[in-house]
Amino acid sequence: MALYEYVTQEQLAGFDKYKYSAVDSNPLSVYVMHPFWNFVVKFLPTWLAPNLITFTGFMFLVFNFLMLAFYDFDFTASAAGHEHVPSWVWVAAGIFNFLAYTLDGVDGKQARRTNSSTPLGELFDHGLDSWACIFFVATVYSIFGRGESGVGVATLYYILWVVLFSFILSHWEKYNTGILFLPWGYDISQVTISLVYLVTAVVGVETWYQPVLFHLLYRDLFTFMIIACSFTVTLPMSLYNVLKAYRSNTLKHSSLYEAFLPFLSPVLLFILSTIWVVYSPSNILELQPRIFYLMVGTAFANVTVRLLHNHKDTHAHMFDKRNINSHLHVFVFALVLQCKLIVCQMSNTRCQALSWLLLPMLAVVLLAVTGVVANETLLLYLWTAAVILAHIHYGVSVVQQLSNHFNIFAFSLKKPNSD
Repeated sequence: MALYEYVTQEQLAGFDKYKYSAVDSNPLSVYVMHPFWNFVVKFLPTWLAPNLITFTGFMFLVFNFLMLAFYDFDFTASAAGHEHVPSWVWVAAGIFNFLAYTLDGVDGKQARRTNSSTPLGELFDHGLDSWACIFFVATVYSIFGRGESGVGVATLYYILWVVLFSFILSHWEKYNTGILFLPWGYDISQVTISLVYLVTAVVGVETWYQPVLFHLLYRDLFTFMIIACSFTVTLPMSLYNVLKAYRSNTLKHSSLYEAFLPFLSPVLLFILSTIWVVYSPSNILELQPRIFYLMVGTAFANVTVRLLHNHKDTHAHMFDKRNINSHLHVFVFALVLQCKLIVCQMSNTRCQALSWLLLPMLAVVLLAVTGVVANETLLLYLWTAAVILAHIHYGVSVVQQLSNHFNIFAFSLKKPNSD
């Protein structure tokens, strides 16, 4: 694969100066999960690289997505009159989701334990987190599906965007304040999702057909909780933290334009994808919801990662391998694509206003909504493949470049000069 140096010299210099700064005030995280993760990390061998832990956790989420795609590709399996997803699949999904959450919690602790923390580790961690949004949202959707008592594909599309913007808010905070305020919703949602998978395996999806109270269905509660958490907890806390930094004169960006610049590309991506949804001649979202969600989630991840790398906001562990070994490394680094905002943030550099990905996206949307391309499904599949490949190329290139810069290996704690 021909690599490209996406990270500028200015950004590399910013990474050299980066210091990790985060605040986690969630009671569930502080009093329950952190003690649990401190216990778990003691059982990990000291030769195990933190980034390998991160990648393994991410792959559990990908496996959940693929597993549910096999049994419920079009999100109809949970509807009445359809063959439901086997109970063992929900058990596996619950276990894998909790394992992914646990590994995401112990990777940084393993880095500190092995004294292997570098900015690349945080970039890798948050880059994977941004891509993971689409995988766990789509997997949870299979619980309710799109039947009479389920959630419409259009509703889920907008819920996905609520989740995506909730993710970017935390990194927008750090872009402006220099401090990562870890969102409360993440820990609560991951524990809840894991439990819901296990409960579904026991009681069956038919239970979710029943109203919770009066005419309030579980699907309505599901939708309400996600939206309410985002607009009553995540958004207010983000605005409060930025306002507090403004009042204390510690904001990193003085103008409103610079402060809100990280939102420009994601908002444009939302507009373009929504135009495709609304004006699609073949109603593409009804035909191919899973692929459309995957395309949107991956494109968002790519845009976000570029923003993040401009800001440089390193996690507590490193990406431990410089010369990545063949296919595993190539795929892993693809996941870091989402870090464009993260890169800007971590390197304390100006966020790029627009992502180049938006230009071909505009062309694709125009081809689709005008009917120039008759086979809209084929166009969606080709564009989704292109987005994933572009995401992978960016990720591979950035990780390779940073690994070379820090003179480290990606998935090993060995040093390059020790070989």
